Amino acid sequence: MSITQKGIQKLIDKYQNEDTWLNIGEGLLKIIVITIIANILIRIGKVAIHNIFKIRNLSPLNTSERREATLSRLLDNILTYVVYFIAFMMILSVLGIDVKALIAGAGVVGLAVGFGAQSLVKDVISGFFIIFEDQFSVGDHVRIGMFEGNVQAIGLRTTKLKSWTGEVHILPNGNILEVTNFSLNNSLAIIDVGIAYEENLDKAEKVIRDLLETMPEKYEELVRIPDFLGIQNFGPSEVTLRIVAETLPMQHSAVSRKIRKDIKQSLDEHGIEIPYPRMVMYSKENGNIKEPSV
Repeated sequence: MSITQKGIQKLIDKYQNEDTWLNIGEGLLKIIVITIIANILIRIGKVAIHNIFKIRNLSPLNTSERREATLSRLLDNILTYVVYFIAFMMILSVLGIDVKALIAGAGVVGLAVGFGAQSLVKDVISGFFIIFEDQFSVGDHVRIGMFEGNVQAIGLRTTKLKSWTGEVHILPNGNILEVTNFSLNNSLAIIDVGIAYEENLDKAEKVIRDLLETMPEKYEELVRIPDFLGIQNFGPSEVTLRIVAETLPMQHSAVSRKIRKDIKQSLDEHGIEIPYPRMVMYSKENGNIKEPSV
């Protein structure tokens, strides 16, 4: 009998053996069980992730829908990759393949890739924590380093920031060390109004207070009735009165302009003068000083 015939006969004898088929059946059963358990774990994990975000949406510190969707998809993908990787390693082990050698080789390759892409890994990790910790979201007005503007997009690697003059700044997430978010809390509008020394301050205060009472109904950006703080400063030709108004985030500049206009119109209606620059001239004729003229 030739060597080929002996090999064929040996193979036939092997597959005619009941233990061989039992081992094959046991291996297939293990692979099926591993696959089913992996799918069940993925389903349970995704449901748990989505329930966590539903509970978070009910809290006062809820985040934007865009960020919730981004983060939930990210966590779903991470969960799926991790579970399938573990299941794949277990299946290879069932098939009799040395998993330890594969893991060791993958570790060496991963180490080499990690050294070559340190900045990329840093950007991705930083981007994940920016999204997860809800440091800022799309539409927020923030200051990052020397750049300030509205957040246009948040990715795992970069963040896009648009300044008020139209420039779009693309910042790697790994370079974001400090963030000032102006959109988390209400803003304060500070308005200083100058009243001439010749005017009645009590009358001016009453006119301004009466006007402030009507402003929350007029401007929805106001959180409550503005506060009249009183005299802030004595200037060269005016008494400065200060008003503080609490507004919705980043609405203080627009509200300040509107309040100044309303106060000016109201003071004019009541005959209260707002000081303006004056020039006093003296002329000397025949050794006498004339009366000053304005």
